[in-house]
Amino acid sequence: MNMMMRHALPLLEMDVLKTFVAIAETGNFTTAAETVYRTPSAVSMQIKKLEEMLGSTLFLRDARSVTLTPKGEMLLGFARRLLSLNNETVSRFLLPDMNGVVRVGAPEDVGERILPEVLKRFAESYPNVTIDVSIGMSNAMRKKVDEHRLDIAIFNSLTEGTPRNGEILMQEKLVWAGAKCGNAHLKDPLPVSMWEDGCVWRADAVEKLSRAGRKFRIAFLSAYTTGQRAAVLAGLAIAPLPRYLVQGEMVQLGERDGLPDLGHYNIGLQVITDAPAPVLAVADHVRDAFADLQMQ
Repeated sequence: MNMMMRHALPLLEMDVLKTFVAIAETGNFTTAAETVYRTPSAVSMQIKKLEEMLGSTLFLRDARSVTLTPKGEMLLGFARRLLSLNNETVSRFLLPDMNGVVRVGAPEDVGERILPEVLKRFAESYPNVTIDVSIGMSNAMRKKVDEHRLDIAIFNSLTEGTPRNGEILMQEKLVWAGAKCGNAHLKDPLPVSMWEDGCVWRADAVEKLSRAGRKFRIAFLSAYTTGQRAAVLAGLAIAPLPRYLVQGEMVQLGERDGLPDLGHYNIGLQVITDAPAPVLAVADHVRDAFADLQMQ
């Protein structure tokens, strides 16, 4: 019999995983210790024992910050899912009759991609909770959470590191999209389809085109991804879009076409302070959905 089969594998403790996630999200042991109401030395001891249990170094430490190792990145996804499952399990017993309204805001691309699965799963677990969904610009959604006009915001961000009052759920590639048989990218000035002011992608695309010395004009404006795709599919312009949206009759354009690399962007989650149980439950379902997406 395999040696591993004869000895029970160690069990991960939820409190330790919570501490691990707090450090990963804050990038700082001291701040994480405050989050989980422990002393910095206690937090360090928890992580030391966790690393010994898993036989892996989870964090790289220097004088200024703490970053995840590849093994730490792997554990982070599992840790979030385990904590979410723990919360859902306990809630099923302690909060079976949970009700109320949870206000969720998201940009259009994220809303179409992830919210259907979140709504389906959540309704199965908590049929008496109503989810009120708003679609809009990321910055506007986050401001509404700050002002307590929304409970949860799913947002796009170009900021490196952990965003203010939020957490990063996953990272996506931003690319230039053009029509499969189009020639808009060859025109001078370059016709570009953009979102309205306030979109994080617009400012980044404009800055990178300007830095590359590529003449361009904003040929089409729309507050929605559907509008950007329509202009691209018509062959009238190119647009900065998430790579996963470039499919069908669209193609990805890049440096070989004289266009600057747009890099990556983050998809994040912001939850209202002192959130009640229904809001926390929805937030957990959002985290689960993104964790599943990354496993695909």
